[in-house]
Amino acid sequence: MNEGLEGVVAARTVLSDVDGAAGRLVLRGQSLDALAGRWRFEQVLALLWDGFFDVPVEAHAMPPALGRARLEAAALLRPEDAQALAALAPVDALRALLARLPDGDDLPTALRLVAATGVFTAAVLRWRAGGSALAPQADAPHAADVLRLAQGRAPTAQQAAALDTYLVTVADHGLNASTFAARVVASTGAGLASAVLVGLSALKGPLHGGAPGPVLDMLDAIGSADAADDWLQAALDRGERLMGFGHRIYRVRDPRADALKGALRQLAAAGGVGGERLALAEAVERAALASLQARKPGRVLETNVEFYTALLLEALGLPREAFTAVFAMGRVGGWIAHAREQARTGRLIRPQSLYVGPAPGSVRAVAEPQPA
Repeated sequence: MNEGLEGVVAARTVLSDVDGAAGRLVLRGQSLDALAGRWRFEQVLALLWDGFFDVPVEAHAMPPALGRARLEAAALLRPEDAQALAALAPVDALRALLARLPDGDDLPTALRLVAATGVFTAAVLRWRAGGSALAPQADAPHAADVLRLAQGRAPTAQQAAALDTYLVTVADHGLNASTFAARVVASTGAGLASAVLVGLSALKGPLHGGAPGPVLDMLDAIGSADAADDWLQAALDRGERLMGFGHRIYRVRDPRADALKGALRQLAAAGGVGGERLALAEAVERAALASLQARKPGRVLETNVEFYTALLLEALGLPREAFTAVFAMGRVGGWIAHAREQARTGRLIRPQSLYVGPAPGSVRAVAEPQPA
């Protein structure tokens, strides 16, 4: 028996291949290297969703359709809810808002869910900052419009491109915990909104989608490149995990880390990242990799997606407490694709469990049975 379903094949999929040994991620025949920074998020949605709906999913039609869906999502926001939702963690506020969406299995439902995840996250950030939610611009690219809605001002071309690269990079990643949860719900015949809600609920767990923020906490605690080695050594002496390093699947460097590092460097070249912050991060990365190799030579603990996710989202002015909700803005496309793929099999996911409790009669009953 494999605890945590380690190594168990639970689905056949055409959507993504996570090759942990080679450090390669493939989305429907396209490597991440070919997609990140080259394809827009809307194009990747069309790639993932093609063939899973009763109507064609065409890349050229996605931007205007998603723009209209953002307008529909914004119409569901109620100003009187701002105070209560702003008091919640952003991911919890997002979950509450997404619960307002009706279930369904068609393409309009899928578009509405992707659009709403971005629009609602941006609205919550505006409310938490004491502002009001802004109206979407239907003719703008999705990443650029969501960033404008969150920041309250038009992003630069480099900022919009950076967020777009991030959304593409995290759109799908095999049968991770949240995607598997979404497939389980979809297998029951529940609709896409139900699958997305359970995916988001799984994503908020710190063992899945909640780790990028602590990367910044680590960098803040280290403070300067000169202090990196001593701080990391002390953390390892205490038995602490170094945030942003190691992955359950990858036995080499996480390819998503390189995609996001490239986007961060492009943003830095345009003046969108502080030079000292980037230099600190790179010094910490070098020191951490060296320390982990020396301390744990039998384990492969390379840089993972969380490390450069944290730096990129910070550079875009997004607060660290919102990182999980921003993660969901990209991963929602993958949840929907997997939910539709699973639903089309018509097969309920129903694994068995191995009972390891006491045998009947081996323990005294908590209460004596009462006479009928």
